[in-house]
Amino acid sequence: MSDETGASPHPDAASARRRDLALRIAVPLLVIALLLLIWYAYVKLSDVPPYILPGPAAVANAFVTDWATLAPAFWVTTKITFLSLMLALVGGVGFAIFLVQSRWIELAFYPLAVILQVTPIVAISPLILIYAPSTQVALLICAFLVAFFPILSNMVQGLKSVDHNLINLFELYGASRWQTLLYLKLPAAQPYFMTGLRIGGGLALIAAVVAEFAAGSAGAGSGLAFRLLEAQYRLNIPRLFAALLMLSLLGVAIFALTSFISWLALHRWHESSLKREN
Repeated sequence: MSDETGASPHPDAASARRRDLALRIAVPLLVIALLLLIWYAYVKLSDVPPYILPGPAAVANAFVTDWATLAPAFWVTTKITFLSLMLALVGGVGFAIFLVQSRWIELAFYPLAVILQVTPIVAISPLILIYAPSTQVALLICAFLVAFFPILSNMVQGLKSVDHNLINLFELYGASRWQTLLYLKLPAAQPYFMTGLRIGGGLALIAAVVAEFAAGSAGAGSGLAFRLLEAQYRLNIPRLFAALLMLSLLGVAIFALTSFISWLALHRWHESSLKREN
């Protein structure tokens, strides 16, 4: 509604969105800059040796000078993380669809998935390393096992949470089981799936690093976990911090990517992603 001059009494919606986006970006960056400043001041004023706590400048220098060593390891860890996540998505969704077909199927097979989840991956990684054809495959299996259960659990919950009145309506119109699954249950389970995707993405990265720690792999095909251990043994703490920074950035990128995918899928219709005035 406009006033007598024809101007809208409300602020421009596009400007408000731009301000909100700018604040969302600026506030975290300011906090990070403040923390870096505190870190730099503490190292300088306390005169801490670099082999105990390097300053931000030393870490940045290590990031540049050791890039030829860290970049291939970063690629190995990234590849294992995303491959394991893709496998966990396919396996988790497929197994969830299989489980909800019958209560007896769920009772028979769901406990097996729970057993795999509650068994520490460090405990079973030696067996996986023995039976896997290569260390890379073993790392992939370990990361897959950790990322698999959150996706499976959330997907099963989503498929079982469909409104029964809608299921009865589909049955009334003669829809087959697969039509009900494709046009009702899978779309309704999307919010649960997206939650499992975000959790599984972070866990896949954690599992890839932990599995490499357990495997003790080295050489050209090693990931960032080995570079962390190597830097620790050599007391090359700036490189260690640089590797940690790369892992953190990879984790943030995975979370941002999975959150963006979730927003794309849900922002037009689901309550969790709709913008409200209050």
